[in-house]
Amino acid sequence: MKNLVVARYQDGRVVKGISLDVDPARPTCHVREGTKPAVEVKLSDLKALFFVRSLDGDPKRDEGLVPGEKDPRSRGMALVKLRFADGETIVGLTIRYPPNRPYFFVLPVDQESNNIRILVNREAVVAMEEGSQGV
Repeated sequence: MKNLVVARYQDGRVVKGISLDVDPARPTCHVREGTKPAVEVKLSDLKALFFVRSLDGDPKRDEGLVPGEKDPRSRGMALVKLRFADGETIVGLTIRYPPNRPYFFVLPVDQESNNIRILVNREAVVAMEEGSQGV
C-alpha cells in the first residue's frame, strides 16, 4: 500500500515522500521523494514517522487536543500526551499504554488533522502521560 509519509529525524532533518514498506517490526523502511531514488530510513534515527493526507500540510492549523465526544476511534484506546526533546507535543490515541514496543502507533485526536497516524520512536519521547492532564 502506498503511504504519504513525513519522516522527522531526532536531529531535525525531514524527509517527505512515498513509502511502501513501513513495518514497526523491521528496523528500516524506504521513502521516495518525488522522482529521486528511495532513501533508507532507520526507525531508530527518527522522532516519528507521520502518515499524512498531504505532504504540504498546513503549518498554521492548530490541532485539536481533545477527542470528540462521539469519536468511535477512542473506544478501547488510551489518550496520551507525548513530548519530544525538540519541544513538540502530540496528543493522540493509542491501543496500549504504556507502550511495550520500541515503536508504537498514535492516532491524532483531531479527526481533521493532516496526520492520519503516527509511528512514534519511544526512545525519542522525553515525557509521556496518559489522560488529558495538562493538555
